[in-house]
Amino acid sequence: MESAAIQANIESSFRKQVQKDTTVKNAYLLVRSDKLRVDLNIAEGETDNITANPKQPNHLASVGKLFTATLISVLYEKDKLDFDEKIGTYLDAELMDGLHVYKGQEYSDEIRIKHLLKQTSGLGDVFYHLLNKMLEDPTFSITPREAVIWGKDHVKPVAVPGEKHVYTDTNYYLLGLIVENITGKKFHEAMHELIFQPLGMQHAYLHGFSSPERELKYPTAGFYYKDIDLRSIDGLPHIDYAGGSIVAPLEDYLLFFQSLVNGTILKEETLNRMLQDDVSMGLPTLGFNYGYSIWKMRTMPVLMPKKYYCWGCVGVTGAFMFYHPRTESFIIGTFNDFSYRVKAIRFMARNVIRPLLQA
Repeated sequence: MESAAIQANIESSFRKQVQKDTTVKNAYLLVRSDKLRVDLNIAEGETDNITANPKQPNHLASVGKLFTATLISVLYEKDKLDFDEKIGTYLDAELMDGLHVYKGQEYSDEIRIKHLLKQTSGLGDVFYHLLNKMLEDPTFSITPREAVIWGKDHVKPVAVPGEKHVYTDTNYYLLGLIVENITGKKFHEAMHELIFQPLGMQHAYLHGFSSPERELKYPTAGFYYKDIDLRSIDGLPHIDYAGGSIVAPLEDYLLFFQSLVNGTILKEETLNRMLQDDVSMGLPTLGFNYGYSIWKMRTMPVLMPKKYYCWGCVGVTGAFMFYHPRTESFIIGTFNDFSYRVKAIRFMARNVIRPLLQA
């Protein structure tokens, strides 16, 4: 199939998917493959009664975790930390004492940076508890540090550190606080200085914490949870924090992802560590292994052939950012609704990767 036909096929299926689903308010998709000569950046739907525009900034939820893992890896390459170090090296007693008490035994001192990165610390997830409090009381607010401390009393650990994968934003709050300790800067300042600025991501910022270097004339796209526009939740930035507060146009996300794949922002051996030091995610995401905030599609005969293998990151609002090595394709997008947290990945495999493989 010719590149123009592939591109038209992907665009048509994307627009039809959005148009037929009244749950989706707006959606965005970028597909770039120099190898296949595919260059697609499109939007469908509306934001603030304005037709969705592909240049709009998008909040890709937990896709931001890959930025945090990359920032930690930059500090690793600068010899500021080691992945195998205990987190207590960089966190104070108020945070560490009683942080991980499981079945009557304290394991706080056994948590290492790599456990936070690949979600194997065994800590419970405070995010949805706090989000529900914010939805019930719009005036409720809490800092990331306070959220970790709150979690000690309200959310019990679920496993011994290193024992199994348990996805939790608490791990990434701690990584953000470690970044602040090491750099002496706020997390968003370190992200701008070490990631955005070197890569020329002029329109990127952290929701509720910073502003882009260059403002866009387009509004940030709305993103939704049960028909609630999460832009309206004032306290949301503090429970996003290092777990997913990046906002940028898809073209800026592409700059970041290309730099990661091509070895610009990190050395090849560091990226390989992020990819290969992984663990099975288990249910309900059994089809993936998880590295340092990297989702790796697990292939299997018939059900998921090797030609579909890709890796990247997922956001709960139907956001995704993946690289497909076989076709050298970058696939970035979002349906901006919690109802697409699973459907978005299925759409990417069937309606983006499958047509690309027909080239």
